[in-house]
Amino acid sequence: MENNTQLLKGVLEFCVLKLISREPTYGYEIVMHLKQVGFSDLSESTLYPLLLRLEQQGKVTVERRPSPKGPSRKYYVVTEEGRQALLEFRQDWSQLCQLVEKIFKEEPYE
Repeated sequence: MENNTQLLKGVLEFCVLKLISREPTYGYEIVMHLKQVGFSDLSESTLYPLLLRLEQQGKVTVERRPSPKGPSRKYYVVTEEGRQALLEFRQDWSQLCQLVEKIFKEEPYE
């Protein structure tokens, strides 16, 4: 995936939002989950600006929760606006995938 940086930028935000929509979570946990599914080059320095953007856009809110080790953690919680954005993205993504598949399945022109 490292050669598809532009493609990844457009999709990563919604992958993160989807993870947060499943349950409130914190940054390091999001990074670890994304790495487990194959986003191996992802770092916290990529994730935290994205989380800040989601918060500024009103798609997530932040809750401080105690941590079993050390200071409290920032947990991210999806908002209704974030859920709506996910729904719209899912519809758009589905349409885009169908269009791309049509192109790749077409017979070459002779």
